[in-house]
Amino acid sequence: MQKKLKIKKGDTVVVVTGNSKGQKGKVLEVNRDNDRAIVEGVNMVKKHTKPNSKAPQGGILEKEASIHISNLMVADPKTGKPTRVGRRMDADGNLVRYSKKSGEEIK
Repeated sequence: MQKKLKIKKGDTVVVVTGNSKGQKGKVLEVNRDNDRAIVEGVNMVKKHTKPNSKAPQGGILEKEASIHISNLMVADPKTGKPTRVGRRMDADGNLVRYSKKSGEEIK
């Protein structure tokens, strides 16, 4: 069985620790096996590539590297600051995620 993570693809997250501390971005991919996520514009690395069909020129490309889930927190939908995530039933009886800081539902 896979682990239940608080962060999903498409969430806006804030980096809490590390070289990219304070940066915000959208989660592009979550790797549940290694507890890592790729966040748009965060933890950029330079990758040296030979010429190929994707990069006919080759050279040095910048791309996002994965970052550990423990270094990320979901951004509060109201304020944009880091918040913990809770789960509760909504009016229709569906389980929804919400921000512990503002009580706002996380889409």
